[in-house]
Amino acid sequence: MLVGLLCGCAAILLKTLIHWIQTGLTSWFRTPADGLLLLLYPGIGMLLSLLFVRLILKDDISHGVTKVLQAVSKHESNIKAHNTWSSIAASSVTIGFGGSVGAEAPIVYSGAAIGSTVARWAGLSYKDMTMLLGCGAAAAVAGIFKAPLAGVLFTLEILLFNMSMNAILPLLLSSVTATVVTYVFMGNDVQFAGSIEAFRLANIPFYLILGIFCGFMSLYFIRVTLKVEDRMRRVRSPYVRWIVCALLMGVLIFLFPPLYGEGYQSLSLMLNNNPGEVTRTIFGDRLLSNQWLFLLYFAAILLFKVFATAFTNAGGGVGGTFGPTLVSGGLAGFVIARLINLTGLAIVPEANFVLVGMGGLMAGVMQAPMTAIFLIAEITGGYELLIPLIVTAAVSYGTIRFFERYSIYTKRIAAQGELLTHDNDQAVLTLLKTEDLVEADFTPVQMNETLGDLVEDISKSRRNLFPVLDAQGRFQGVVTLDDVREIMFDKRLYGEKIYTLMKSAPAFVYLDEKMDSVMNKFESTQAWNLPVLDDENKYLGFVSKSKIFSSYRDQLKAVSNE
Repeated sequence: MLVGLLCGCAAILLKTLIHWIQTGLTSWFRTPADGLLLLLYPGIGMLLSLLFVRLILKDDISHGVTKVLQAVSKHESNIKAHNTWSSIAASSVTIGFGGSVGAEAPIVYSGAAIGSTVARWAGLSYKDMTMLLGCGAAAAVAGIFKAPLAGVLFTLEILLFNMSMNAILPLLLSSVTATVVTYVFMGNDVQFAGSIEAFRLANIPFYLILGIFCGFMSLYFIRVTLKVEDRMRRVRSPYVRWIVCALLMGVLIFLFPPLYGEGYQSLSLMLNNNPGEVTRTIFGDRLLSNQWLFLLYFAAILLFKVFATAFTNAGGGVGGTFGPTLVSGGLAGFVIARLINLTGLAIVPEANFVLVGMGGLMAGVMQAPMTAIFLIAEITGGYELLIPLIVTAAVSYGTIRFFERYSIYTKRIAAQGELLTHDNDQAVLTLLKTEDLVEADFTPVQMNETLGDLVEDISKSRRNLFPVLDAQGRFQGVVTLDDVREIMFDKRLYGEKIYTLMKSAPAFVYLDEKMDSVMNKFESTQAWNLPVLDDENKYLGFVSKSKIFSSYRDQLKAVSNE
């Protein structure tokens, strides 16, 4: 409840800061020419955020949800204390100035940091710290959307890999507390009220089509976003990269003004059957009376929203893909509905398809269908469309899973082998670190030493394994007690050099190697001990299969919720 209270206040602070900045920048517009400033504002916000992160924080706070996942898998759920406020500060400037990103990922990062910090102050264990981290993330989502159930599902589906039913109560308490705080200060109206019509069973085939379309658009969203960001980050200078991204953002906003800001205003217009207002230029004129050009305009916004989001993040802005996913889903639903209506296949309610499309794209991009279904139902009051939401979200999720195994949050860290999953075996292996399992109590011998020297070492060692090193400490081979058992008492052979007795190791392990790779080497070689080397092949110790099994069992107990 404490974490929920703090996260609810954090969500209110973020939304209020964004509103104040947006109002201060645009409320004084009087002439059409003032609209030209909309081309410059996003770049200014990106620059301010870039300077704040590089000169003040000196830490990477982008991609908040991904950072939370990495904290759970790599940093024992420890998140730096400054993340409780730094993501709020940077994202409010980015979004307030018109960056085409969402506030949800930064507030999730801040919420998780609040939970982690509270747990650290209380001296809690990894298991309990992870639980409070999850409570913070759930409360952040619940607070910013006023959607407590969605907050719980978001944490269970996306963040925490091994939660039992015992986890539901604290997650619910934190989510409900944050929601109540938001209700008290911001009212209890749903965030996206719309002109929703009653569900008609005859439209189910069209919702199936929408689900397939959302699945492919989710694939497009994930791959284009990550590819554009990676391509832009090849520009080494952050300030040159900012200039390029700011210029490209200005061009996109000039051509497609709805790409300015989060896009929630356009979403509300579509949900209330007023899409014509979305086509206004930056000078306030309405264009595109031709219905097919009108449809193509919305399709273009759908395609370029991904680029606007990627440019904002790559150019130094701090924001997430949560909001852009909702907006793109609404656009996808509108495009499909308007296409059906224009072709005369049927007459379908466009606002309904906008709402359901939001859930469909979220289910695909985040690969979290339950979160998508109930979040959209909660933030729109659209529970009467629960059936089409379920159908579209399920079909979208099933479609993208044919082509993409990971969500936009997990794709990068999965490639690095650092992703916790709901597979307990894989999750525990991810948590194990090779550097923590190195045993350094073996007695090393020099390759130019003799059998007599080795016999003396054997008399003092508790181990039956002896790494052979050269003068620079580089690993050359290994001698076991079994190798010399038959000759170790024959003093005539004590002059024999060690290098004539050693044998090669069946495989090597490196200090930063992932545990699943280490286990694969043990399995392929059938060895019980493997030498651990650094990047220069210098000997560090051995890792043993028995040590891994023991640590595996301890780690499994540590993360167990039973």
